[in-house]
Amino acid sequence: MKVKQVITIVLSAMLGIEVMAADSKPALVYSRPSAKWMGALPLGNGRLGAMVYGGTDVETIALNEVTMWSGQPDPEANNLCGPDRLREMREAFLSGDYKRGNDLGWQYLCGHGKSFGTNLPFGDLLIGTVGGDVSGYRRELALDEAVARVGFVCGGTRFSREYFASNPAQALVVRYTADKAHALSATVSMRMLRHSEVTARANQIDITGDARFDKNGEGGVRFRGIVRVMADGGSVRAVGDRLVVDRADAMTIIVDIRTDFQNLNYRSQCLNTVETAASRPYDELKREHVADFKAIFDRMDIDLGRPTTDANTTDEMFAEAHKGLSNPAFDALFFKYGRYMQISSSRENSPLPSNLQGIWNDNLACNMPWTCDYHLDINIQQNYWSANIANMAETNAPLFTYIGLLAKYGSVTARKMYGCGGWVAHTINNVWGDTAPGSACSWAMNVTAGAWMATHLWTHYEYTLDKDYLREVGYPLLKETAQFFVDYMVEDPKTGYLLSGPSISPENGFRGADGRGYSLSMMPTIDRAVIYDIYNACIQSAKILGIDDDFSRRLQRDIKKLPPLRLLDNGELAEWYLDVVRDDPSHRHASHLLALYPFGQISPFKTPGLAEGCRLFLENQTSHANWEDTEWTRGNNINFYARLLDGEKAYESLKGLYTGFMRENLMTVSPAGIAGAESDIFSFDATEAAVAGVCEMLLQSYDGMLNFLPALPKAWKNGSIKGVCARGGIEADFAWKNRKVVSATLRSRVDQTVSVRVNGKEKTVELKAGVPFTLL
Repeated sequence: MKVKQVITIVLSAMLGIEVMAADSKPALVYSRPSAKWMGALPLGNGRLGAMVYGGTDVETIALNEVTMWSGQPDPEANNLCGPDRLREMREAFLSGDYKRGNDLGWQYLCGHGKSFGTNLPFGDLLIGTVGGDVSGYRRELALDEAVARVGFVCGGTRFSREYFASNPAQALVVRYTADKAHALSATVSMRMLRHSEVTARANQIDITGDARFDKNGEGGVRFRGIVRVMADGGSVRAVGDRLVVDRADAMTIIVDIRTDFQNLNYRSQCLNTVETAASRPYDELKREHVADFKAIFDRMDIDLGRPTTDANTTDEMFAEAHKGLSNPAFDALFFKYGRYMQISSSRENSPLPSNLQGIWNDNLACNMPWTCDYHLDINIQQNYWSANIANMAETNAPLFTYIGLLAKYGSVTARKMYGCGGWVAHTINNVWGDTAPGSACSWAMNVTAGAWMATHLWTHYEYTLDKDYLREVGYPLLKETAQFFVDYMVEDPKTGYLLSGPSISPENGFRGADGRGYSLSMMPTIDRAVIYDIYNACIQSAKILGIDDDFSRRLQRDIKKLPPLRLLDNGELAEWYLDVVRDDPSHRHASHLLALYPFGQISPFKTPGLAEGCRLFLENQTSHANWEDTEWTRGNNINFYARLLDGEKAYESLKGLYTGFMRENLMTVSPAGIAGAESDIFSFDATEAAVAGVCEMLLQSYDGMLNFLPALPKAWKNGSIKGVCARGGIEADFAWKNRKVVSATLRSRVDQTVSVRVNGKEKTVELKAGVPFTLL
């Protein structure tokens, strides 16, 4: 450590302020290779995904591409329901005949999804080298550079490897070096998981095929993959379907995969990408990649306190966290890892947003009944909760493109199924335009699923204040979302309230007055929360943009006719418009709490009774003997408890994510037994939900005020954060000691007056665009 850094740490200790050494680099570090996919190191450029095992004699790199989809468009998918049958169902529900309403719903609202498809893995790149006894092994993932490294000594030679997935170059790049001349010999081959033809010529492996599930399957994208190998000081030759490298000083491997999903020129594009990258020096490719990644990653930093254990490697830290031991240093590492994963899986030029597995497909989820697709009843929403608050707003771009795709296809579903304008998408969605419900009303008939995801369009504006985006992208999609519900909702003749339905509270049912269990009803609380948020977003957008006065007035009238949020006799927040409770109180979903988070329609300050109803529900759900604890429920609960100002419960949920659902590479899993899964399956959602939750524990901005340290746990009594974002186009840097903020700086995109709650006191401050404001 440098003398200057030692002096800095000593002075900081004398002043009582805890800091990290200036040369501290966030990295996952391991002392051995991984023997399995869930231990490998993830790389990604927003389109290509790779899992690096770090083997010494045989390296395995599992390859993915986000558009690698089976299935095809289904022209019959929307042949469901229709306005007349919808009217018949509603008459039954509004008259109180829930048996008839549900019977009709299950008859007319269940889809078939016969060619729905799934995202699929591509195959494994295998690099074989001469084996032998190994010493000094180190495997790491530098989070700030997005570069994986492997180093070891074998036979008296030190071998070093670097791996990265470059967004500027749109390719995976691998570099092998040795500290002795002519020490590198290797075989490079592909182990394919798809129907394909693999050929090797000169220094290149070419793979072509399609993404069918089996030889007789229909549909699926066609693809091309290329692996180019270049040797320094040695030779490369093709032997059968593999490449052989002899006595090289170093070698570089360039990989690209392309499909014909919305891309007719995929074959030539793949070749051009590889040739362009191969024509450039390795160091240049790496510098460009690192600069591109750091431009987003370095906007934030976080220090939650000094390490509380002596663990040095990530697998040691993970082992302790898995046992429930608290370590602020590990919490900060996981936060940085989450931001790393978001940037790696979703970029401005990504053709699709991250799916249930981000862009890293383990070949397990795609074989489950729920597949590796886009579930809109919690999972994809969680994937993007971190984007704005954790200063990565541009990673939203592919999500918004996908919402546009859903709006295009969902307008047909809205018209055919319901006789409505606008657009609608239900619980499960693919890339082929299948926005109709799935095969069972109990989980598929979430009529506000697409609208829930569309609320993110408004959240993005709240954080960025980008009027051009709002005018060109956000508001047009929000307006079409609202138009569906303007046409879809019906007035309850008994109360005058506007109701959606038939719909569900995912994925729950209730016991009717006749003692029977039902899933379908009118206006479950999730629908009320989503529709309110969409209408409010459109009203605010129209005012900001100075347009659509008539439409805005209609929404202002209708929003007042939505039923209020309310409590049941047992004190819990009501999950349905009816006075009923759920059939299974241990079920994992808590969709009616959307009004608490992310929407902020409920807050401890403005609606304390409703907030207490949320707390009571969570206590009853999570204390149940059969609670379905999952990775994404833990992500949910971090945010729920942060909004309830309960830092200890929020931290307990974060630690529960570690103990129950995290694996040694810090990926999280959906556990075996949930939704028919036969084994633990990697799921991406909880990672980003946790990042958002940590931000919410440290700074909240949803309630008309910047609230500093609203849910700080005892474990984080000293710390600092840089670059956390707040609504109103604000960034904040602040530090705290003994649970009190000791310094804070705000930066605003616009001139504005802001209310602030800090150290238990409220104040109003004037911010000037681009001028840092020292709050403390």
